[in-house]
Amino acid sequence: MTTLTAPGTTATPTRRPSATRGLVRTVLLLHRPALYLWAGLFVALAALLLWLYGPGTDAAAAAWREYDRCTKATCPYDQDAILRYKSYSLYASLALTFLPFLVAAWAGASLIGREMETGTAQLAWTQSVSPIRWLAVKLAVPAALVTVGTGVLVVLHRLMWVRSQGRIDTAKEWTDSFVFHANGPTTVALALSGLAVGALAGIRLRGSLSALVMSVVWTVGVRAALALTLPYLWPTVRTVSSLTHERPTSLGITVHAGLLTSTGARLPDPQCGSSHSTECSALYHRLDAVSFYTDSHPQSHYWPLQLVATGLVLVLTALVLLVTFRLLRRDTGSAPLTKGAAL
Repeated sequence: MTTLTAPGTTATPTRRPSATRGLVRTVLLLHRPALYLWAGLFVALAALLLWLYGPGTDAAAAAWREYDRCTKATCPYDQDAILRYKSYSLYASLALTFLPFLVAAWAGASLIGREMETGTAQLAWTQSVSPIRWLAVKLAVPAALVTVGTGVLVVLHRLMWVRSQGRIDTAKEWTDSFVFHANGPTTVALALSGLAVGALAGIRLRGSLSALVMSVVWTVGVRAALALTLPYLWPTVRTVSSLTHERPTSLGITVHAGLLTSTGARLPDPQCGSSHSTECSALYHRLDAVSFYTDSHPQSHYWPLQLVATGLVLVLTALVLLVTFRLLRRDTGSAPLTKGAAL
């Protein structure tokens, strides 16, 4: 049927909803169980962190004040409040620590792996969406949800931890591995890395179970490598003390500790005491040692370490995504993704 227009006017074409917008809706509908689970997990963990930030911290801090003021053999104080805070704050830190592994497992097994295994992805490619745009939208939607959700939880965790410092004697230090990552953007970067490697595993292995295993193993490996390299991502601060005194105490992350010779060379710590001991004095003389030293990261290095570590994980994530898209393009022979395609 032909649409008539008045002379001198131009017909305006009817705007059709883009294939990308339809694919976004499809992704949300297809993965509704995962979306509901993520929303439930987010609400539960956010509620726990808010409770810890408010009533949990106040009750535990009041109990510690009563305990510290006590001068008798037995004093009434709310021990349960202290134990509740200790347990629940640990659970919150562990939950944030394991979020990237859950994201990686879901991305490999369900988001990409299952659709490649069942042929759902191939069916979508025969429609109006190219394989490259299909993968881009499949990753963009969960990436946005993971970034926002994990980012909010990290902020709440840090607020909770900061409010406990100096008030709760058993509160974890910033150097604690779980607290270090749960308080900063490395957790968000690790979650995005898990999403990326899940996509790569699904495209490469085309099986939900194998992709799940590969995704989790990869994420565990990245987390372990990050823990090993973290102390070396930023220059340390050296503290030196005389051999007549005790070794300098590190207030942060210790990287190296030992003896310095008269030439400035570093020696391993022989675990001897001060030079007031005759045996230790003779040992230091033989080693030509002149002082103790400790190379460490003080608390002021927290954000430099966090930001460098986050940047490295994000670079690795970008490389994984690049490999994933190239692999899909090679396997499907699809054209590169261009702006305005598949509209």
